[in-house]
Amino acid sequence: MGFFSPYVYKSKSGVKYWLHMKTHGKTTLYFFSKEPVDAMQNLPRGFDIVENPKTGMPYLKKRAAKQKKEKK
Repeated sequence: MGFFSPYVYKSKSGVKYWLHMKTHGKTTLYFFSKEPVDAMQNLPRGFDIVENPKTGMPYLKKRAAKQKKEKK
């Protein structure tokens, strides 16, 4: 697929999924597909991959924001 290959996730059951992105106005939707065509090259910053335990389908979950400690 060349020097810059798309981001691929292999599920626990061994199925490969490619990460895609769609935008509509200010909204950005990230999703996984079994098709590599037009897939993203990198995982977006601030997200982790989680696998649905029932379906085995991966999805992105935003990382929890780190809270700053208050100075006393």
